[in-house]
Amino acid sequence: MTNTTHFGYKTVAEDDKVREVAKVFHSVAAKYDIMNDVMSGGLHRIWKIFTIANAGVRPGFKCLDIAGGTGDLAKAFAKQAGPTGEVWLTDINESMLRVGRDRLLNRGLMTPTLLCDAEKLPFPDNYFDRVSVAFGLRNMTHKDQALAEMRRVLKPGGKLLVLEFSKVIEPLQKPYDLYSFKVLPWMGQKIAGDAESYRYLAESIRMHPDQETLKTMMETAGLESVKYYNLTAGVAALHTGIKL
Repeated sequence: MTNTTHFGYKTVAEDDKVREVAKVFHSVAAKYDIMNDVMSGGLHRIWKIFTIANAGVRPGFKCLDIAGGTGDLAKAFAKQAGPTGEVWLTDINESMLRVGRDRLLNRGLMTPTLLCDAEKLPFPDNYFDRVSVAFGLRNMTHKDQALAEMRRVLKPGGKLLVLEFSKVIEPLQKPYDLYSFKVLPWMGQKIAGDAESYRYLAESIRMHPDQETLKTMMETAGLESVKYYNLTAGVAALHTGIKL
């Protein structure tokens, strides 16, 4: 029997989900940053600044940014880790990775970039001081496997940071749903020429584990001292965990 999973609100074969997610990000890569600014009113930049501050990257650190897309976190980590550090920008989507690589090169950062699957990371055990994933975990088919891989490549004492859309507080749920399912696809059509991809993104947020569930998943993967910070009333949340 073929294993199934969700692609937004649809139930699809796991292999089909990989292909469908790839189509979404091939479609939106060129306009990804513009759409992020429009969708969040620029808030995604503040959420990323908060994540970077919590990472506490120091000179010489080895960092892995998973599903790093256009390179916002990798760019900051590369500057903080300095010439003695090592920062990898990775993504499963070639279109997104190409945009991120070019942005880093344009800023004079010779950061290694790698096309890879977060569920099968091609790095040795106990290698990185910091591992991050921003707005990428919800698109992964086997989140538990991906989290286990992230823990595996962390050094003892290393930190994992997961920035992701999450569950908003109850009073905001109805207006947030209206925005997500009516306004967001309309903006996607007007700005990126693609309403369906942004409809999927809205659905994928609703299917992603809430704050407490993701906390439990990280603990199950073997991370310690797991905690989360609600950002903008829970529109997004930063989860952190340590490998002991």
